[in-house]
Amino acid sequence: MPPTRPPAATSPGKDARPRTPTPAVGSALPARRLALCACLGLGAAIAYAGGVQTLDVVEVTASATDLVGVAGAASEGTVTAQHLANRPLLRPAEVLEAVPGLVISQHSGDGKANQYYLRGFNLDHGTDFATTLLGMPINLPTHAHGQGYSDLQFLIPELVDTVRYRKGPYAADVGDFGSAGSAAIDYIRRLPQAFVELTAGSYGYRRGLVAGSPAVADGHLLAAFEWTGHDGPWAVPEDLRKLNGLLRYSDGTRSNGWSATALAYSARWNATDQVPLRAVQSGLIGRYGSLDPTDGGTTQRTSLSVEASRQDADGWLRGNAYLIDYRLQLWSNFTSCTLGCAPGPGDQFEQEDRRRIGGFNLAHTWYLNSIARGADFTLGVQSRVDDIGRVGLYTTTARQRWGSVARDSVRQGSLGLYGEATVQWLEKLRSVAGLRADRYRFDVTADTPANSGQVDAALASPKLALILGPWARTEVYLNFGHGFHSNDARGITLTTQPDFRDPAFGTPAHASTPLVRTKGSEIGVRSALLPGLHSSLALWQLDIASELVFTGDAGTTEASFPSRRRGIEWANDWTPLTGLIVDADFSVSRARYTAVDAGVPGDRIPGALEQVASVGVAWDAGGPWSGGARLRYVGPRPLIEDNTVRAPGSTLVNLRASHRIDPRTRISVDLLNAFNRKVSDIDYYYASQLRGEAAPVDDLHTHPAEPRSLRVSLRVGF
Repeated sequence: MPPTRPPAATSPGKDARPRTPTPAVGSALPARRLALCACLGLGAAIAYAGGVQTLDVVEVTASATDLVGVAGAASEGTVTAQHLANRPLLRPAEVLEAVPGLVISQHSGDGKANQYYLRGFNLDHGTDFATTLLGMPINLPTHAHGQGYSDLQFLIPELVDTVRYRKGPYAADVGDFGSAGSAAIDYIRRLPQAFVELTAGSYGYRRGLVAGSPAVADGHLLAAFEWTGHDGPWAVPEDLRKLNGLLRYSDGTRSNGWSATALAYSARWNATDQVPLRAVQSGLIGRYGSLDPTDGGTTQRTSLSVEASRQDADGWLRGNAYLIDYRLQLWSNFTSCTLGCAPGPGDQFEQEDRRRIGGFNLAHTWYLNSIARGADFTLGVQSRVDDIGRVGLYTTTARQRWGSVARDSVRQGSLGLYGEATVQWLEKLRSVAGLRADRYRFDVTADTPANSGQVDAALASPKLALILGPWARTEVYLNFGHGFHSNDARGITLTTQPDFRDPAFGTPAHASTPLVRTKGSEIGVRSALLPGLHSSLALWQLDIASELVFTGDAGTTEASFPSRRRGIEWANDWTPLTGLIVDADFSVSRARYTAVDAGVPGDRIPGALEQVASVGVAWDAGGPWSGGARLRYVGPRPLIEDNTVRAPGSTLVNLRASHRIDPRTRISVDLLNAFNRKVSDIDYYYASQLRGEAAPVDDLHTHPAEPRSLRVSLRVGF
C-alpha cells in the first residue's frame, strides 16, 4: 500500500507531517528466487514487527479531505469509512467509485473482476489502475483473461477504513499499472462492537456477515466471515455462491505497530455475458437473456501478509510482506457461433490461471529539518514474483474442452527501487522530486516451443511536483512524471501464432514490448477556503507509446496505437452540517490515437469515457435515522475509431435508509437503480454470428444494468 507522502516542515524545526503511515505498493524479484525472496521478506517483516515498540509520540493526522499543505497533487485524496458508511452498493468494488471520476461496471457474472473506467480509459479489468489491499497487490500480470486483472469481489465494504487514491504517474512508490491512477485500500483494526448482519433482497440476493475484534494479549484479533448468494434478473440464474473469511491480528497503531492478516475467498457462478443487440430486438432472447447458458466460472484466493511500522521525530520505517495463492477457471462465449453451432462446437472458450505470488515492500523516510525550511527523503525497495504454474486458453463446448490454444507456465519477477525528496524551499514553495527504476524478468515455457523464452527489461521513471502556496487555504500544483505498464509475458516471447482457430495459425508473429512507457502532466488547484468545503480542480494529460498488446481471449498480439488523453476533473466534498456530507465530482476527457495505420477509419479510442458525473448525499447525525443517495452519470462514448457508432449515456440512482432500533440493532433498506432505468452496464461493437446466420455480423453488444432491486439488512451487535 502506498505510504502517505509526508510534507516538508512548514518552518525550521516545526514538524507538520501526517502520522498515518501505510506500506508501499509492491513489484518483484527475479522469478527463480520466488521461495527465497518471499520467505526472507516475510520472515524479515515478522521479525521486525515483533520488535516494534509503541513509542510515546504524539500523532498528528491531517483531515482526510483537507489535504492543503499535505498533498502532492490536486488529484489525490483519501476516502474514509465515514464517507462509505451510508453509500448504497450493488457490488463490493463500487467502494472505488468514491474515487472521483472512477466508474465500476460489469459485463459478465458477479464472480468475475469488474470493468473499470477512469480518465478516458476503458481500463478493462484493471490495466493502468493499480490497486492494493493491506499492502498486497490486486492486479495480476500475465493473467489468463487480461493483463492487470484486478478482482475485488472478495472485498468486505463494512471493514474498509480508508481508500487512498492517486491519479497519474507522479508518485515514485507506485510502479506497474499505475499510469491512470492507483488506490490503496486498508481495513480497520478494531470494530466498535461485534455484529451479525443478514441481508435479503430481490432476485434471490442473500448475504450473511459476522465480524468482531476481541482483545487478545496486547492487541486485537479482527475476524470476519461472509457468505453471499445471488441469482440476479438473468434468464439463466447466476447461482452465485461466495465464501469469504478474514483474520487480522494487530498490535499498536499504524504508525507504531504491526499486524498479520490471513484472507480466504472462493466463488462459483453462472454468467450472462454481453449479447448482440439484434438477438434482443428480434426476440431471440429477452433483455436479460443468454446465448450460452453454460458460461461462468470458479475462483479461489488465499493470502497471508504482515505489515509493520515504526515512526518517531527523526524518521519513519515501514514494510510489509505477502504470500498469495490464486486460481481461476472462466468460461466465456462472446461471438456465439462463428465456429458453427449444432452442427459445430460453438465459440465458448475456457481461460485457466493458477499462480502463487510472493513479495515485499520496504521504505524508510528521514525527516531532515536542517535542510532549507524542512525536508523529507525516502528510499524504498519493492519486490514481487508471480510463479504461474498454468495459464491456459482452451476451446470448449458446455465447459467441456475439445481443443487447446495455449497451455503455458510463466515465472515473472521484478525489482523496483525508488527515491523521493520533499523540500520546503520557501514559505510558499515546496517540491517533490522522485526517481524510480524497475527491472523485470519474463520466463515463459509455452506448449508451442517456439513461443518459449526469457526476456529481461528495465526502465527508469522520473517524477517532479511543484506546490505553490497556501494562500487563503488554497494551493496550486504542477506535476510531471513518467510511468509504465508491463505487457503479458506470453506476448513478449511470442514468435508464431498459436491459435488454430485463426487463419494465420502457425505464421510468424510479432512480440510485444515488455515495458511500455507513459508520460503524464497535470496542473491543479486545491482549496479549503470556505468552512466545510474542500474542492480540487485538475487539468491533466497522459501519453502512451505505441505497442503490441497480448489478447488473452485469442492467445496472440494485436497492434495498439500511440495515444494521448487529456481532460479536466473537479471534485468537491462539503460538510454543511454535523453528520451531513455532500460530494459532487465531474470529469471530462478527450482520448485520441496520435497515429494510426492505413485502413483505420479514425482516431477515436473505442470505449473511452468522455463525461462522468457523480453526486451524493450521506446523513448520520448520531440519531436513530441515517441514509444516503447517489446519482451517477456516464456520458455517450465512441465504440469504433470513426465515431459513427456510440454507446448511449446512462444515469443511475441508488438510495439507502437506515434506522437504529437501539444501540445494538439497526435495519437498513437499499433501493438500487431506484428509477428502474433500462440502461447498459457496458457496450461493445464487434462481429458475432448467431445460430442460422451465414457469416459474422458487426453489431453492438450490450450487457444491461440490473433492474430496480430492493435489499433489506438487519444488523445486531453483541
